[in-house]
Amino acid sequence: MAAQNGRSECLPKVKFTQLFIDGQFVDALSGKKFETIDPRNGEVVAEVAEGDKDDVDLAVKAARRAFDNGPWPRFPASERRRRMLKFADLINQNVEELAALDAQDAGKIYNIVKATEIPSAAEKLRYYAGAADKIHGSTLKMSGQLHGYTLLEPIGVVGLIIPWNFPSHMFTLKAAPALAAGCTMVIKPAEQTPLSALFLAHLSKQAGIPDGVLNVVTGYGHSAGAAITSHMDVDKVSFTGSTEVGRLVMQAAAASNLKPVSLELGGKSPFIIFDDVDVDKVADISLSAILYNKGELCVAGSRVFVQQGIYDKFISTLLEKLKSWVVGDPFDPNVRQGPQVNKKQYNRILSYIEIGKREGATLLTGGNPVGNEGYYIEPTIFTDVTDEMTIAKEEIFGPVMSIMKFKTVEEAIQRGNATQYGLAAGVMTNNLDIANTVSRSIRAGIVWINCYMAFNDDLPFGGFKMSGFGKDLGMECLHGYLQVKSVAMPIYNSPWL
Repeated sequence: MAAQNGRSECLPKVKFTQLFIDGQFVDALSGKKFETIDPRNGEVVAEVAEGDKDDVDLAVKAARRAFDNGPWPRFPASERRRRMLKFADLINQNVEELAALDAQDAGKIYNIVKATEIPSAAEKLRYYAGAADKIHGSTLKMSGQLHGYTLLEPIGVVGLIIPWNFPSHMFTLKAAPALAAGCTMVIKPAEQTPLSALFLAHLSKQAGIPDGVLNVVTGYGHSAGAAITSHMDVDKVSFTGSTEVGRLVMQAAAASNLKPVSLELGGKSPFIIFDDVDVDKVADISLSAILYNKGELCVAGSRVFVQQGIYDKFISTLLEKLKSWVVGDPFDPNVRQGPQVNKKQYNRILSYIEIGKREGATLLTGGNPVGNEGYYIEPTIFTDVTDEMTIAKEEIFGPVMSIMKFKTVEEAIQRGNATQYGLAAGVMTNNLDIANTVSRSIRAGIVWINCYMAFNDDLPFGGFKMSGFGKDLGMECLHGYLQVKSVAMPIYNSPWL
């Protein structure tokens, strides 16, 4: 597990660093900029415009004009579809540049982003483009001499606040259904990873998305993000991020114009392994569940419950597999795990590792920084973890796995549910009865059986409990950007006239 030498030939020149408002790249009104940092070495990649409340207000006004007076909500749905498909094609044509921006800005593995995440971002646009001309209400059979029907109309101007762990993918995951519904939007990317969002804004204009429909304001959460959530002319907010910030989003929405919110928040997902499985295969899945994207994912399978009959074998298999696990520069094709997104997250993860040791968990492997520069951390596995320990309760958002032993199905369910979160869960078993029982008993928004992180555009994604509410993906997500209008009228020649 050694860091590899970096490769710089893939790095693109950063082309867009200004705010994107009303179809134009512009400086922040204050003239302020902030630095975005390369987590491979801590060096500055670019200085980006720092938007704040005044810039958000300009962006919202542009989005409001585009919604109230512009063509996008009034286009035939087939025309929205056509332009969204063009947007998707442009993403595919620029896959290498987008992948390189996310690798350099977020420490993501370049080859993985290029092969999967950027193409998936394009597919989000295609999926919802296909739904754009299938939005319709219902004809109602009403009592009395009345005819009634419902209309599904775009909700209006939406604020989309996206996280730093999947910058390009999350951009279209939120923008695509809003575009298909006929909404206009203000998007705030995470301050840690603003570059691909600005490039995607450029592509949206090339695709023919009208000015004002899609606006991007880069800046900090406490200023630009807070301005979106509290703005009186934003009609809905969709936020992905921490539970702590989700509370603030909800409070701001309630205190302003009571705008609806969709929140996809933290997780502490149970990964439950029963003793009838192929240990070798499940060990691979479990490593991917915690180490993919260096553990910076909300659905990370960080609480691993292993049935006692295979516990020792599972541990030894994990250790053997980690011998070939390479941590290093995300542009190196031999590397499987890049750096944490920034120094703050790096220090946070290391502090949790120290807490785990201090509270009595056994550090089986890892736990150390890798290399002399950048924010690299070894894959870390703790055993002898109890449910009350901090590392078993709090979201670490890093490459740290806690392994716990269990005996019965009932115990696995009870301990799997013993968390404030309810985002995802994994169940590994060849017993259909166990699979059905556990999947119906775990309180989580998505349960994967004998797989993990099996996302699909058709599959709604969102949490229970303090992991939030509302859905991304699927038609349920599209409906979140629509509102129902009921229309009633007397039947012709009725005695009411």
